[in-house]
Amino acid sequence: MPSTQKPMRYGHTEGHTDVCFDDIGSCIVTCGSDGDVRIWENLDDDDPKSINVGEKAYSFALKNGRLVTAVSNNTVQIHTFPEGAPDGILTRFTTNANHVVFNRDGTKIAAGSSDFMVKVVEVTDSSQQKTFRGHDAPVLSLSFDPQDAFLTSASCDGSVRVWKISDQTCVTSWPLLQKCNDVINAKSICRLAWQPKSGKLLAVPVEKVVKLYRRETWDNQFDLSDNFITQTLSIVTWSPCGQYVAAGSVDGSIAVWNVDAQECVERMKHEKGYTICGLAWHPKGGQIAYTDTEGNLGLLENVCNRDGKKSSGKVSSAVTKDYNDLFDEDDDFLNTDLIEPRSSPRVVSNEEDDDDDDLMLASGHPRHRGAIIEDDENSLDTALMKVNSNLEKDDDNDQDGSIPVLPVSTTQRPFYDGPMPTPQQKPFQSGSTPSHLTHRFMVWNSIGIIRCYNDEQDNAIDVEFHDTSIHHATHLPNSLNHTMADLSSEAILLACESTEELASKLHCVHFSSWDSNKEWTVDMPKDEDIEAICLGQGWAACATSAMLTRVFTIGGVQKEIFSLPGPVVSMAGHGEQLVVIYHRGTGFDGDQCLGVQLIELGKKKRQVLHGNPLPLTRKSYLMWVGFSAEGTPCYVDSEGIVKMLNRGLGNTWIPVCDTREYCKGKSDHYWVIGIHENPQQLRCIPCKGARFPPTLPRPAVAILSFKLPYCQITTEKGQMEEQFWRSVVFHNHLDYLSKNGYEYDENAKNEAAKEQQELLMKLFALSCKLEREFRCVELADLMTQNAVNLAIKYASRSRKLILAQRLSEMAVEKATEMAAPEEDEEEEEDFRNHLNAGYSNSTTEWSQPRVRNLLHEQDMEDSKEADAVEEVEEMQKFRQNPFCKTVGLPEMSTPKSAVITSSSQGRVNPFKVSANQKDPTAHSANILDNMSKFSKNTPTPNSRAVNKQKSPVIKPLMPKPKSKQALAATFFQPRPPRAGDKAVEEKEEKAENILPEIQAAPTENTENKRPKTGFQMWLEENRESILADNPDLEEADIIKEGMSRFRVLSSDERMIWTEKAKGGAAGNSAEAKKRKRPADAKNEGKEKLEEKSKEDSSLPKKRKPLDPSTNVRLSAFAFKQS
Repeated sequence: MPSTQKPMRYGHTEGHTDVCFDDIGSCIVTCGSDGDVRIWENLDDDDPKSINVGEKAYSFALKNGRLVTAVSNNTVQIHTFPEGAPDGILTRFTTNANHVVFNRDGTKIAAGSSDFMVKVVEVTDSSQQKTFRGHDAPVLSLSFDPQDAFLTSASCDGSVRVWKISDQTCVTSWPLLQKCNDVINAKSICRLAWQPKSGKLLAVPVEKVVKLYRRETWDNQFDLSDNFITQTLSIVTWSPCGQYVAAGSVDGSIAVWNVDAQECVERMKHEKGYTICGLAWHPKGGQIAYTDTEGNLGLLENVCNRDGKKSSGKVSSAVTKDYNDLFDEDDDFLNTDLIEPRSSPRVVSNEEDDDDDDLMLASGHPRHRGAIIEDDENSLDTALMKVNSNLEKDDDNDQDGSIPVLPVSTTQRPFYDGPMPTPQQKPFQSGSTPSHLTHRFMVWNSIGIIRCYNDEQDNAIDVEFHDTSIHHATHLPNSLNHTMADLSSEAILLACESTEELASKLHCVHFSSWDSNKEWTVDMPKDEDIEAICLGQGWAACATSAMLTRVFTIGGVQKEIFSLPGPVVSMAGHGEQLVVIYHRGTGFDGDQCLGVQLIELGKKKRQVLHGNPLPLTRKSYLMWVGFSAEGTPCYVDSEGIVKMLNRGLGNTWIPVCDTREYCKGKSDHYWVIGIHENPQQLRCIPCKGARFPPTLPRPAVAILSFKLPYCQITTEKGQMEEQFWRSVVFHNHLDYLSKNGYEYDENAKNEAAKEQQELLMKLFALSCKLEREFRCVELADLMTQNAVNLAIKYASRSRKLILAQRLSEMAVEKATEMAAPEEDEEEEEDFRNHLNAGYSNSTTEWSQPRVRNLLHEQDMEDSKEADAVEEVEEMQKFRQNPFCKTVGLPEMSTPKSAVITSSSQGRVNPFKVSANQKDPTAHSANILDNMSKFSKNTPTPNSRAVNKQKSPVIKPLMPKPKSKQALAATFFQPRPPRAGDKAVEEKEEKAENILPEIQAAPTENTENKRPKTGFQMWLEENRESILADNPDLEEADIIKEGMSRFRVLSSDERMIWTEKAKGGAAGNSAEAKKRKRPADAKNEGKEKLEEKSKEDSSLPKKRKPLDPSTNVRLSAFAFKQS
C-alpha cells in the first residue's frame, strides 16, 4: 500500500518545533517556541494535553516516563510523563541548550549548548556529569551510540566530532558543515543519528546528501542522495529496524532511503515548503511524524511495515526474494527501469531528474500538496476537490495490486503541470485565538474582551468591558460549548456548533435592554451550522454553512436573509454597515480567492461592495476583518499588511500599514485588535514568536503608526507626499459621515484641510527650489484657490514669472469652477454666459492676466453705448441670482486659510468688476500686482467639500479672489453692512437710490480711479495710426495689435512711456473727480466705482507698488497671449 501524507495541522507558534513518539507509539509529543509540550493522541486530536515547561523550549527527549527539556532559562529540566509534574533540574549552562537526547536505555542524557560545551548527565543522579570541551562554536546536535561507547556532536564551527564517553576524549573529527557564529544563522541544524541496535553506521546530513560513516574505522562508507533533494538536508533519523534512513531538508523535502540498496524509496514534499526541523519514526515503523519551523505538525503513513519492509517500492534484487509474499508475479514489472510505484511521485520542479523511473500522479506533483491522493475510499472527497475526478477509477485497482493497471492509469490521468489549488481558509472570528486552546480569547475589540476557559475545573466565559460605564464585567456559564463570540455596546452575541443531539444555536445577551428579559436564543435549521457572527447598531447577523446570512434585530426579531456566493470566511459589523468575506472561488499556488460584500442595513438598505475580489498579499490568508472606530472597513492578512477601504477612489483598497516592519524577529507578529483614523492609531498586541497572544499574563496593547507604501519615503519629497495622501485617505470618513447624515467634527475636517494645504505648499516650495515648474503646476492643481494664490505669491517672489502666470490662469479657472451653480437648478443659468453677455470673446474674463485690464480701460467707453441696455437687463437678472451676495444674505464665515495677509484690510467683493468691461480679455491687472490685498477670509483647501455642509448654495460658490479680480454680476448689488465701514454704508444707500432710476447709458471705465500705464498713454497717441493701417479692426483687436507693437519698442522707450504715466497720475485723479457727477446721472456703475475708490483709500494698509522694471516685466509676460 503506497505511503500517504496527511494534511498538516497547527501545533505550536512559529519557531523551531521538535517531535517524537512515546515509547510504545501511542501518542505524538511535540514541543515548540511557545514553551509548551503537547501530547497528541493522533493528528486529528483537537484538544491535546499541554505541559508548559518554560518560556521557550528548544529541544526535548522522552524515555521511560521521563520528559527532559532544554528551555530558555539555560537549564535542562525534567518532568514526569504524561503527568507533566516538574521533577528537578538536571544541569545548567551559561546560555541556552540547543539539543538534548537520551541514551538507549534512558539512564543518561546528553545536552549541547551555545556556550560550546557538551554535558552527559546521569538522570537518576544529576551530580554525575561529564563535560566535553573542544568545539569552537555553539553545539547544534548530539547523538548517543546505541552501545553507549561514543557520543557524536555537530557544531557551528563546521565540525562533526566523535567523543569517547569513558575518558571524554575526541576520537575523530570531520570538517563537514558550513561555519557560522550562531544556531540561528546555521544553514542546517545537522541532526545526526546512529544506526539502531548495532550502531554500525553513523548518518550525518551534509549539504544534499546523507553521509554514512562506519564505526571504529570512521571511514565514509557511502553517501545517500537523490535528485529529488535540491536543498540542504538538516535532519536524519533511522527506522526502528535500522534498514531505512529518512531525511528532511530546509525546503520541506523528505526522502526515505533503503540503506542496503542505497536507493530512495519514498519522496514527499511539504505542503508549503517550510523547513523540516523535527523528524521521528514510529517505534513500530509505518509512520513518520515531522514538524516545521512554522510550528506545524504532519504525519506520513504506510512508509514501511513493522518489520522494516517497504510496503511498495522499488527494491534491490538482493532483497526482492524476501518480499515475494507481498507481490504477485506481475509485480516484476516494478523492477524494470520504466516506472516506479506511486509512492515515489516525480517532482515536476526538479528539472535535473531526467530519468523516467517515476510514475506521474494525476497532478504531476508529489503527494505533499495537501494530501492530494490518498488511496482509500475516505480520500475521495479530498482528491475530487484538489484534482481530477478520474482518480476514483484507480481505487479498486490499487487494492488488488495488479500491475497491468499502471499503463492504463497513465492514459486515464493526463499529465497536468499547472498551478495547484490552495486549501480554502476555514471560517474564523476576528479578534479570536484558535478554538482548540483551553484558554483563549473569543473576541478582543474596541468594546471589551471575551475569554473562554475550557479545562477540567471550569467551562465558562468571562466578559470584560474597557469602559465599565457600558456594563460591568460578566461571568457566563458555557454549558453549550460556545465557540464564537462578538461584543458591542449593546449586547453579547454567542454561537455554538451543532452536535448529534443539539442544533447550532445563536445566543444573545442584550444587556442594554430596558425590559427584564435580556437574553434570547435561536436554533438553526437541521444540518446548518453557524460559522461566523457579528453585531452592529441595533442588529445581529450570522453566516451559516448553508451559505446564508441571517440578520436579526438586537431584540431577536428575524429580519433579512440573503445567500452568499461562497463559504463564509469572516464577517464584521459597525453601525449600519455589515461586511462579509467569503470564498468566491478556489485559489491556486498558495493564494486565497476571497470576495467581499459591504451592505448598509439602515433605512436605505443598499449594497456598497457587490462581491468584489478581496486583494490579499501573495500566498497569504485573511487574519482580521473589521471597521475602524470611524466606520471604515479594514482587514489584515497573514503577511501583516493592513488595508483600508478608500472611499475617495471608487471604494478601492489601499495598504496603510505593514506590521512586519515593526517586528524585531522573523517569527514575531502583531495581533490587530482595533483601528482609529483620528487620531491615526493601529492598536495591536505584540506576539513574540507567535501569531496570537496567550490569555495569561494579560497582553499589553501597543500602538503602531500608519505609513502608506509610497516610493522614496526616505526623501523629503516622498515623506511629504506620503503624509499628504495619508491625510486625505484618513479623512475620507468625514465626507462619508456628512453625506449619510451622521454627526462629525467640523474642526477635524478644517484641521485636516489645513494640514493638507500646508503639505502641498511645502512640496510646491521644494519643487520651486528644484526648478520643477511643471511639477509645481501639478501640485497647484491639488490646492484650493486660496493656497494657489499663496503659491502665486511664492512663485513671483522666487522670480518664476512664467510659473506665476500659469498659476494665475489656474486660479481663475478654480474660481470659475467654484462659482458654477451646483444645487439651485430653478434659477440656474450659465454663469459665464452672464459674465460674457454681449462680449465677443468666448474665453472667461478670468482667463487673462490683470495687467491687460489697464490697457483696455481708456477707450472702453466708446464701445459701451451699444451694450448698455443689455447690461441693465443683466443687472436685473443678477438681482435674482442665488450666487450673488445681497444685503439680505448673512455674511459668510469661512475658516482661516494658510494665506498670511493682513486681517485689517477692507472686505472686498470677489465678483465685482468694472462696468465698462465688455471684453473679458481686458478684465484685470496681473494677479501678482495685487497679491498683498488678499483677504484672510478666502476659503480653505477644498472649500467645496469643506463648506458644503455649512451653506450648500453660497459657500462653494463665493470664493474671494483679489479685490480687483471680480465678477460683473455683483456690480450693481449692494454689499452687506459692516460695522464701522461708513464707505460701504454710503455706497449701499446710493445704490438703493439710483437703481430704480437706471436707464440705458454708457458706463465709465475704471481709468477714473486708476493711474494710466505707459502702454495706455502710448495707445492713446498711436490709436489713429493703428486704425489707419487696419480700418476694420474692432476694439479688442486694436488692443491686441497695440500690444504687439508696444512689445517691439526698446526697453528704454517703454520706460519713457512708463515715466510719463507716473507723471500723469495726478491729472487722472483730478479728472476722475470732475467726472464724479455727470449731467445725466444715469450711470450707477460710476458711483459704484467711486465708492470702491473710497473703500480702497480707506484701507489701513496700502500695497507697496512694484518698481518700474518689475511692472514692465510683468506686463510683458501678461501680454504674451496669442
